[in-house]
Amino acid sequence: MKIFCFALIGCLCFTSFASAESNVAYQDETVRFTVINDATVRMEYAPDGKFVDEKSQLAVVRDYLKTDFKVSTGKTIRITTSKIQLSYKKGSGAFAADNMSITGVRGAFSFKWHPGMQQQHNLKGTYRTLDRCNGSILDPKDNGGVELPIEDGILARDGWTLIDDSNSYLFDGAKDWDWVKPRESAQGAQDWYFMAYGNDYKQALQSYAMFAGNIPLPPRYTFGYWWSRYWAYSDQELRDLVTNMENYQIPLDVLVVDMDWHYTDGRRGAWTGFSWNEALFPDPSRFLNYLRDKGLKITLNLHPADGIKNFEVAYPDIARDMGMDPEKREDIPWYGSDKRLMTSLFKHVLNPMEKEGVTFWWLDWQQYPNDLLLKDLSNTWWINYTFFSQMEKFTGKRPMLYHRWGGLGNHRYQIGFSGDTYITWASLDYQPYFNSTASNVLYGFWSHDIGGHMLDGLEQTGEALDHIDPELYVRWMQFGALSPVLRTHSTKDKRLAKEPWTFEPKIIDIIRQTVQQRYRMAPYIYTMARAAHDSSISLCRPMYYDYPDCEEAYSFRNQYMFGDNVMVAPITTPAVDGYSTLSVWLPEGEWYEVSTGTLLEGGRVVERSFALDEYPMYVKAGSVLPFTGANVRNLNANDDPIAINVFPGEGGSFTMYEDAGTSKDYETACAWTNITSVRSGHSLVVDIAPRRGSYEGMPHSRDFSLRVLCSDIPTAVKVNGVDAHYSYDPEEYAVVIELPDTDCSASTTVEVDYADDARCLANGLIARTRRAERTVEDYKAIRNAGRVFDDRLGRFATLNVAIGYHPERLHEYVDYFEQTYSTLPDVLKQFGDTPADKADAEWFLREIGFDR
Repeated sequence: MKIFCFALIGCLCFTSFASAESNVAYQDETVRFTVINDATVRMEYAPDGKFVDEKSQLAVVRDYLKTDFKVSTGKTIRITTSKIQLSYKKGSGAFAADNMSITGVRGAFSFKWHPGMQQQHNLKGTYRTLDRCNGSILDPKDNGGVELPIEDGILARDGWTLIDDSNSYLFDGAKDWDWVKPRESAQGAQDWYFMAYGNDYKQALQSYAMFAGNIPLPPRYTFGYWWSRYWAYSDQELRDLVTNMENYQIPLDVLVVDMDWHYTDGRRGAWTGFSWNEALFPDPSRFLNYLRDKGLKITLNLHPADGIKNFEVAYPDIARDMGMDPEKREDIPWYGSDKRLMTSLFKHVLNPMEKEGVTFWWLDWQQYPNDLLLKDLSNTWWINYTFFSQMEKFTGKRPMLYHRWGGLGNHRYQIGFSGDTYITWASLDYQPYFNSTASNVLYGFWSHDIGGHMLDGLEQTGEALDHIDPELYVRWMQFGALSPVLRTHSTKDKRLAKEPWTFEPKIIDIIRQTVQQRYRMAPYIYTMARAAHDSSISLCRPMYYDYPDCEEAYSFRNQYMFGDNVMVAPITTPAVDGYSTLSVWLPEGEWYEVSTGTLLEGGRVVERSFALDEYPMYVKAGSVLPFTGANVRNLNANDDPIAINVFPGEGGSFTMYEDAGTSKDYETACAWTNITSVRSGHSLVVDIAPRRGSYEGMPHSRDFSLRVLCSDIPTAVKVNGVDAHYSYDPEEYAVVIELPDTDCSASTTVEVDYADDARCLANGLIARTRRAERTVEDYKAIRNAGRVFDDRLGRFATLNVAIGYHPERLHEYVDYFEQTYSTLPDVLKQFGDTPADKADAEWFLREIGFDR
């Protein structure tokens, strides 16, 4: 029901309880004000009296939840909610500084805005692509380049945002397939959205989503590992690659095949192509069946700008659909806004290939920016819409694509492909910030070319490399594993072989561990991706969402939250003497540094150092997080074991999300499991609540395990009140309690009791023991294999093995190790007094990071 407010004698003041249908607070012949929520309002000026009710590119939601507001009319229209008051001089025409203002209500916000006022402190959004970027510098080989003109975002430290939607295209509401149409508004019409939020940035994003739509949840496989390379792969080469991934125990979910899947010889295809290259893929359907049998998803690259050429297999059918004579062999130009062309392309080319096994499409538009028929319609934006909505409406699959950013509203059609960056430390250094600010426009699933795209082009700057730097690649992979999407890629260059098995064994091990860590975290990551759909708070987001009053949240711009419980401080510079050192801002509270096993007090900036196999990932103290409980090959299964990790700290809770992985009905066909941990005295109690909800293929029971990290040896363990067995993992000093075949519909309670003198081992012991073991091994291999160590150094490198054999002697072994470590310079005097001996001792201390 629409509510209209008209001028009466004097001033009429009343409370309006607007319907969820519209929330129109006031409308007359030329203006309409709609309250979206208590801090967000739509303001329309229509000189011809024709207001816009259709969906626009920006705003696809026109019905809003009931919001209380007051309206007073007279010479001035005043609309007041609990947070803002809008004032407009009735009958004064287009919105301007002299006839309209919005102010904060006392106790809510303190500001006054009027049309024409410019934001001063926008926190930025994102940009279409990082193509040709070296860090934030676009086209550096052209006179040094220019700073990437990253777009403004929804958020600003000013505390308010105005979005002008007056000129975007509309949707026609067609039942078969909603399509673009021009606005027919009179000249001078205004269609604005105003949001007030102070520094409650999360609320601002939720307000934006109320009219712009939610972030979609990508399929679960999105959060696995993607292999991609611009390379003329054949069927057999890709089979060999998959086999090697299996042999090296590297999980894999998505295989990306660049443009050489189709002909590129100029006679049967070039940049654009829609027909399989049967020289490389003799039987595409059998190749796709092979990938399906392996549980892999596949995406193929499309550059559609050249349209449908007469040599394409599907050309005759598409030509007839377009009313053309196929015998004339006239090429069909690309008009993305032509519904007939797009419908025919899907019908005769893309949908049949999807039925054969192509999972989704990699769109790679790099040509003219706007449509040839609708001159202001972004090709990038519109292609994203057509491919996403076609899959959503006409297939049984959860929609998915992978392309560049097209502008506001494009957050509804994800995920993003950031393009071709230079392989430099500067490029790595820019991507964490680029990821985070994209969340300010709800574009939370950027996929970068992990490791960078190209070497050539920076010779004049002095930054050019002629090979892959293993250290840079590892740091990029570690960042990628804590990004929305982990996808390696590079250009067609023989120097850019990123296959893990091309590196030396130690690098292979780190790459494998990095990918496996990504898969271990998959239940947490997927839950946070669902949270992004529900709350509009992206997986990777800036620190100022959670800590808006702290200046460090803005100045430490590379740090970001990875979901609600994990913080990342990426390493983006080369190491010195084997260790990367950086300043990390720790917000208030305690934070567990995962790779070193250190519990750190927050509210300060700390300097931390990390070896190549370590990375600055921090978990909020007391978090209880679900990880995958076993090494898996992909993320297809609904019933993978779950390891509940209890991190050092007083206690916490987490609600794990699950669904069928690729289903479209995830909004309702899903399940949630609440997990809590409480420490009291010398006891820890972990509760797994009965699962709520259901979905197709949901397992009745699941193998759970509980991992209490940095833990002493318990005196007793009970599961549902019954004594239970546990094991001890010395790699993480973790008590491990197996809960096999657990009924998910029932509650499970685990109680772990400790002695009065129990210790928390979250003091960096994990890093010290790992570094000690590695240093002793490397010393033998690099420095002196013949040197005989005394018992102190001999036992120094075998602590974890000894604890594994005799966990009951944990305190004894740890005390011995710590005594040796604290006196290590004196211990190394056993090497002798010669210059060579002293050099060995100095090498040992440097390698183990003793002074760090």
